[in-house]
Amino acid sequence: MSETTTGAGRAPRTRARLVDVAQLSGVTKSVVSRVLNNDPTLRARPETRERVLEAARELGYRPHAGARALSVARTGTFAFLIPDLTNSVYAVILRGAIRRAREFGYVVLIAEDASHAPAGAEEYSELVDAGRVDGLLVASARPDSPLVAALVEHPDSVAHVFVNREVPGSSRNITVDSRGASRLAVEYLASFGHERIGIISGPPDLQPAVARREGFESKMTELGLAGDLVATGDFDEQGGFEAARELLSRAPEVTALYVSTFGQAVGVLAAAREAGRAVPDDLSVICYDDVPVANYLSPPLTTVSMPLNALGVAAVDALMEQVGGKAAASVGIENHFAVVPRKSVAAPPAS
Repeated sequence: MSETTTGAGRAPRTRARLVDVAQLSGVTKSVVSRVLNNDPTLRARPETRERVLEAARELGYRPHAGARALSVARTGTFAFLIPDLTNSVYAVILRGAIRRAREFGYVVLIAEDASHAPAGAEEYSELVDAGRVDGLLVASARPDSPLVAALVEHPDSVAHVFVNREVPGSSRNITVDSRGASRLAVEYLASFGHERIGIISGPPDLQPAVARREGFESKMTELGLAGDLVATGDFDEQGGFEAARELLSRAPEVTALYVSTFGQAVGVLAAAREAGRAVPDDLSVICYDDVPVANYLSPPLTTVSMPLNALGVAAVDALMEQVGGKAAASVGIENHFAVVPRKSVAAPPAS
């Protein structure tokens, strides 16, 4: 803390800082600043506001005039935190978000989410508290993420949305119908006569993987088919390769695979080649999400396209509503998915 002298011969007196008020009231510096400056966009509970004001009175906090003037200004900047900069799916979401933000006069900073690291939540909190961004778009939501935990625990600390994720306890989830898309993929494979259909799923602790597997299993049950051919791996090429290699070895009778991500599907095609399974003659493959490069794989990959561009637009719209003072609300983009048929799905091989 900085010190000021109160007169000759007197001991120095410490001046209360914003962080001291935050610690005493149990909220972030950002919330303290916005409460003390009567920020109309802050959606804080009355008891939270009173706790902050009481802490400020108890500590004798006096805001710096210059800092007060700066604190109410908007930066015109959002931060978009994505789990993997190499994932082409997020390029489509980002494009929609960036173009929509530009219409509002905003720019979007892109960062790879480091929230799995212990310092992650603190780093992003400092980004907000320093006044460098007006809100966060968070596309990574691991259950153990300290950033996600902090945002759920203190939802009014900063405008934010969770993109392509359903975070329990949050009313700021911007999602697509991944369960419905997975059901459609199974239905499409079954229409070719496939019955031994497997799924290459993602990490079981990730909500997107859980939702896609739930859609797969519910449709398999509805069709009277066994949904027990399951292998899990990371949402990338290596994860797909290793999961498919294990499943094809364990269950060689499988005739079709539904794959949870495009990255995994690239690995699945490699695993099929290694196992001597020709796609689609010996093994059909369909994956969740569609990107242009799917046309140029061998064979061209059949996919389920999702409204990724619209997802980015909806995320920015929801964030702008929060910045404008409206109550946060989750948004679901329903039914806007479709199979993009190419050449990786065919009838199962004759017995």
